[in-house]
Amino acid sequence: MELSGTWRAVEADEALRREFAEPGLDDAAWEPIVVPGHWRSTAAFAASDGPVLYRRTFEAPAPDPGRRAWLVFDGAFYQTDVWLDGSYVGDTEGYFVRHTFEVSEALRARAEHTLAVEVVCAPQVDRTAKRNLTGVLQHWDCLDPDWNPGGIWRPVRIEETGPVRIRTLRVLCRDATEGAAVIALRADLDTDAARTVGLHTVVTRHDPSGAAGVAAADDRTERVLAQGENWVEWEVTVPEPALWWPRALGGQPLYDVTVAAVLPDQGGAVSHTRARRTGLRRLHWRDWTLEVNGERMFLKGSNHGPTRMALAEATADELRRDVQLAVDANLDLLRVHAHVTRPELYDAADEAGLLLWQDMPLQWGYARGVRKQAVRQARVAVEQLGHHPSIVVWCGHNESLALDVEPGLAGVDVARVAVTFATGQFLPTWNKDVLDRSIARALSRADGTRLVVPHSGALPHLTSGGTDTHVYLGWYLGDERDFPALCRTIPRMARFVSEFGAQAVPVNAGFCEPDRWPDLDWARLGRTHALQKQIFDRYVPPADHATFDAWRAATQAYQATVIKHHVEHLRRLKYRPTGGFCQFCFADGHPAVTWSVLDHERAPKAGYGALAAACAPVIVVADRLPAVVRPGDELGVDVHVVSDLRRPLDQARVRARLAWATGHREWAWAGAVPADACEHVGRVEAVVPDEAGPLRLELALEADGGVRATNSYETTVAGKSPPSGRAN
Repeated sequence: MELSGTWRAVEADEALRREFAEPGLDDAAWEPIVVPGHWRSTAAFAASDGPVLYRRTFEAPAPDPGRRAWLVFDGAFYQTDVWLDGSYVGDTEGYFVRHTFEVSEALRARAEHTLAVEVVCAPQVDRTAKRNLTGVLQHWDCLDPDWNPGGIWRPVRIEETGPVRIRTLRVLCRDATEGAAVIALRADLDTDAARTVGLHTVVTRHDPSGAAGVAAADDRTERVLAQGENWVEWEVTVPEPALWWPRALGGQPLYDVTVAAVLPDQGGAVSHTRARRTGLRRLHWRDWTLEVNGERMFLKGSNHGPTRMALAEATADELRRDVQLAVDANLDLLRVHAHVTRPELYDAADEAGLLLWQDMPLQWGYARGVRKQAVRQARVAVEQLGHHPSIVVWCGHNESLALDVEPGLAGVDVARVAVTFATGQFLPTWNKDVLDRSIARALSRADGTRLVVPHSGALPHLTSGGTDTHVYLGWYLGDERDFPALCRTIPRMARFVSEFGAQAVPVNAGFCEPDRWPDLDWARLGRTHALQKQIFDRYVPPADHATFDAWRAATQAYQATVIKHHVEHLRRLKYRPTGGFCQFCFADGHPAVTWSVLDHERAPKAGYGALAAACAPVIVVADRLPAVVRPGDELGVDVHVVSDLRRPLDQARVRARLAWATGHREWAWAGAVPADACEHVGRVEAVVPDEAGPLRLELALEADGGVRATNSYETTVAGKSPPSGRAN
């Protein structure tokens, strides 16, 4: 029985807290509110930080003798206390965690029922020591900091089972080859009395048309249970499985795993059934390089925040659209950045062969009291999401530093933040060295099949090899042209760069009030819409542009430049030492000026095209030309072809053309490009012509099988230089 729909709600006060759960309370004057949803989506609570009291009445038949009834909450932000018919049922914590309460006797006692829930999502006053594990949804420089996600944001329902319920079911593919796949299962079985239960597991190849499939595996086992909760584990082997592959390597066959708890003492009657859809594949990570089913692959990815800031209101089509837009951008990977999203995105990724890096919902600093809850939620994340073959990484915590940075950096001393960042990286902290290790240990124990990263963005230093790295050259620090030198100087920084980029003004920028140019409300745009003006003043100054449209175009061009050259350089370092990257970030969840390449309405910025081009399966690239050259300078740039194809390009032909206003020079090379490799093609060497103006290097690749790729680089020839001038 679904209990979603229209409830009644009111802001809590001490008097109402004492009586709101009573069935006889008159709530006719309370506000109607939609469940699932966020309370701020209701006008009466648009500025509320709660707590909010929810109520609804319903009729339900009493369960038959020997049957049990359960109240299920799929998710609530962030804590709740639950009453049914005036009696306390229990509490919940964890916004993505599914909670279940037995209500059999309450449903037998009467036909009409009152469900009352107090929902708390407290603002985090000290954001260096947060207590809510809500990740970016309550603390991020890409969302409105005044937003509160509070509410019953996922469905609520009554379920009925026999005497044994499968409370949770964890399904992991432990190993997979062409000969056999091993599925490891773990279930929490709740029984009303001590008994023997049969577990009947059927694995069936999923048919998208809905046709019934033939069982690929059929396993039966029995367990003796004590009254209450029992944890049981078992394995099922699937012979000659159809392997699941990332989209770049193969197809995405899926299997339905159905587990039935049966009662031998009742003639094999089914007490409860649970099902998970999974894919059978084997993962192996070696020094930040992923192998799937024994095939090595270079990961091209992006960070993905909530599809909508009001996550409950994202439609299934919108979630699937984000996956398709990532595929269209030639990406292999989305990092679900510091939050757990809706089930539809994971399902879409499984079907599309798009890999996922799954963060726990932890961002920046947390209080010491959250460790046990964080460990519990880590285990739950594996139970609820572990069956998805698309997930290849668990990450415990994003940037485990005690930072309290407002969007827009209003009043922030960036240099001081950099010092805090550095000391937090190199000195022991409770978040990094206690909390994150506990979370990583819980994830590893729950799932030994995937890479576990304790914290994202840990720099290498004397006592640590670091993890993945966040590199914002050309935004927070330095010049974007410094990136290749950084990779040469500290190769570990380039193993897996999981954040880089620059902000850009979106296409749909009405919230900026462009008609006010140049006197925009910079303070509002900073706090509510994430625009970092003091950084723009350094790299793309608004004062340099006569119109808003000109400035917007310049911000997008700059973002595209940063993305193009960072990605191209990392792809040239393929496997030596780079295993992949994640650009920051993919799409906005509300109107904002951020690092995203898609705005809140999914209109692409120039950066989206740059990302798609730089992530094409085959690219031809050259060393970047200097920003400015002078006549007589000697140019020397190396040309490479990078191919992610699983077959060699036996007849590859590359042409280079260096052109200026009144002339040009050309080079050509031919040969083979190995599969999944970066191959040096040749070198362009030339003397800069004695002619001021633009100088353009154009590259073109043709290969067998219809493979085509083009690229270009530009510089400016300035005035004459001394005879000894060089540019390399």
